[in-house]
Amino acid sequence: MRDEIKDYEAVAAAAEKFVRSVAEGDSRHARTLFTDDAVLFGMLDGELEHGSIERFYHNVDTVGAGENFKARVDVLAVEETVAVVRVLEEKWGGRIDFTDFLLLLKLNGEWKCVAKAYNQNSNTMAPNIC
Repeated sequence: MRDEIKDYEAVAAAAEKFVRSVAEGDSRHARTLFTDDAVLFGMLDGELEHGSIERFYHNVDTVGAGENFKARVDVLAVEETVAVVRVLEEKWGGRIDFTDFLLLLKLNGEWKCVAKAYNQNSNTMAPNIC
């Protein structure tokens, strides 16, 4: 059974916490979205980045989004207690374009992110990386 539109809107609102943190360069909003044991996986400038979501918080808090930063949230699926969200980011830190995939679970009636996996567009890697 397909979930109701209000459920998709709730998932999108949860994912906006992620976007707000990145846009503001302040992890406090994202910290309310991710579970304490959430994980991170992706390639940043050609190097594997993985482990605790604390790495993401560190990146957000130390690299400002930049004035040209843009983001878009797409809710790809909602199935009762699990949701998948794609976040497109352009010009993070003034340079990097990302596609993030967030895996959310409905825990105690609230959408929480348990995993973040991302791709950095190859044309935005630091020079001499490609």
